[in-house]
Amino acid sequence: MRGPVVVLGDTLLDRDVEGVVNRLCPDSPVPVLDETSAVDRPGGAGLAAVFAAAQGAEVVLVTALADDAGGARLSALLAAAGVQVYPLALPGATPEKIRLRARGRVLLRHDRGGASGEPGQPSDEVLRAIGSASAVLVSDYGRGVARQPALRDALAATRAPVVWDPHPRGPAAVPGVHLATPNESEVRELVPAVPGASRLATASRGAQGLRRRWRAGAVAVTLGGDGALLCHAGSTPLVVPTPGSAEGDTCGAGDRFAAAASLALAEGALVSEAVQAAVAEASRFVAGGGVAAALPADLAPARSAPARNAPRALPRGVAVSPAGDRVGVAAVATLLQEVRAAGGTVVATGGCFDLLHAGHVATLQAARQLGDCLIVCLNSDASVAGLKGPERPVMSEGDRSRVLSALSCVDAVLVFDEPTPDAALSWVRPDVWVKGGDYATGGGDDATTLPEAEVLRRWGGNTVVVPYLDGRSTTDMIVRTLAERTR
Repeated sequence: MRGPVVVLGDTLLDRDVEGVVNRLCPDSPVPVLDETSAVDRPGGAGLAAVFAAAQGAEVVLVTALADDAGGARLSALLAAAGVQVYPLALPGATPEKIRLRARGRVLLRHDRGGASGEPGQPSDEVLRAIGSASAVLVSDYGRGVARQPALRDALAATRAPVVWDPHPRGPAAVPGVHLATPNESEVRELVPAVPGASRLATASRGAQGLRRRWRAGAVAVTLGGDGALLCHAGSTPLVVPTPGSAEGDTCGAGDRFAAAASLALAEGALVSEAVQAAVAEASRFVAGGGVAAALPADLAPARSAPARNAPRALPRGVAVSPAGDRVGVAAVATLLQEVRAAGGTVVATGGCFDLLHAGHVATLQAARQLGDCLIVCLNSDASVAGLKGPERPVMSEGDRSRVLSALSCVDAVLVFDEPTPDAALSWVRPDVWVKGGDYATGGGDDATTLPEAEVLRRWGGNTVVVPYLDGRSTTDMIVRTLAERTR
């Protein structure tokens, strides 16, 4: 591959709630589900990106994230899967799909998030990523990302093979895509079927109609457990059967098919070869247990049921704070919405802030002067221990976040578990990221050397360094304190 595989489209937060049913509700003849576990995962374009990354590809996801708990959770999940998120702003709420399940069967699906908002403008970095891709997968879930004009222009201009996984509520594919991958029901909605026609005739007629309408190179109609039907320039379609039995949970099979086809095209395969590889991969996916078995372990942890009224969909490591506090994802989300609605500048900084000292305060005060709010991304206790060793931190994340939030120059604090703040930054999308001047010593004073600079460029943010007070170091303070104790 000469460049990353770019997945572009709408990402949802999927949640599977498992439980047992032993009784009916007394006031209505419906089953009562006693929850035993719940698992969050990226859905839509996010799931397709996770599948591609799990195959070892470098994956860039261009998607819209909202300033809410769901958006924060998605950022953490995608980062854990090795997906590079290039976020667009998303007004409103993160779309969520919640499946209530018992004994492997879905009892009810609960959707929330409301109508989709118009995604924000892509940065120059997003457009460059599309232009340099080895393949592009458009995973359209009908919520607006695939309709964004600047993105469509970039898709039309790229030389990479483009796979378009359409949605009936979404826009037409960009003219000239290499392969479109609708399923049977989507084809019937997009191209009216002839009454009495056979299944294969309906799929073939619909595929040829879409190919001409969209000026696509080829259209592959997925047929569930029966494989796929591929229509290209010739008059005779190619039917690709499944290599064996493919019974099981089909949730996510279409995303797996589209991701596999995109990876094959990125490696130089013919369209017919890519479809055959995709059918085989989707069949293995379903037969192997579906999403629950296919996702990386970090994305599918077994979790006990949350306590009644517990906060939902929070990122791992985000502190749960009393109402009115300035710590946690809810506080940060409210702040982001207020500042952005007023057209303000969001500034963020990060670190361990273990034993807060004058050097920290100077950095925070200088950072706050660069915009209209300051958000501190704080390493959790587990993150600090991983970076500094088992003896650290000296102060717990609860105490550190309370001390920081009490400073007048700090507007909100977000705790994160990962070694780097990349996932938190992809959600917050600060206009400016600030670090103390000690990060520039030894390597010049160029702020682009900051490790977060590449992440900030994804949405057009900037990184800066502010002066740092010499002689202030948490590690030195601890060493001196221990030395005094041993005298």
